[in-house]
Amino acid sequence: MIESIQQFDVELFLKIHCGLSNGFLDWLMPLMRNRFFWSPLYIFIVIFCIKQYKKQGYYIIGMALFTFALGDIVSSRLIKPFVARVRPCNDFSLANDIIHRVPCGSGLSFPSAHATNHFAIAVFLIGVFYSRWKPILPIGIFWAAIISFAQVYVGVHYPVDVITGALLGTLIGFICSRIFKKLQPEF
Repeated sequence: MIESIQQFDVELFLKIHCGLSNGFLDWLMPLMRNRFFWSPLYIFIVIFCIKQYKKQGYYIIGMALFTFALGDIVSSRLIKPFVARVRPCNDFSLANDIIHRVPCGSGLSFPSAHATNHFAIAVFLIGVFYSRWKPILPIGIFWAAIISFAQVYVGVHYPVDVITGALLGTLIGFICSRIFKKLQPEF
């Protein structure tokens, strides 16, 4: 069973990584996974929360940072060393198929910390702001999903890595948003 899932994962990876290859995505997808590209969004969120919600804004930012840290610790420090899955761009059996769009790095693959962290933050922010601003749901999910998809497209993660990271991040973001709502019931 695990072997058939792994084979499906590799086949789906190759369909995305090689099969969708084109100049536009080759330019766009490395940007989508680059933390500096998203810096203006992060700065906007911080300024918006503080300006709009004053003291509670600091709590939102603090809990968002906690959510990010929790996602990163669980995915990178707990699960990755235990599973020890090699990244597709470092897998010798795929060496002839990999298109080097970004540096591969020496880290492990499962689960994707990018997917975990971004889904955790997105779901946390959705949980906090959805009652006040409904468009945050599709915007947040799209934002986290495009970053996660980019991980597969550039060749640093398998689809199962990002799907698992997305599910893990969703759980962490949901729990953290519930904790925030309990600690800040008037929000």
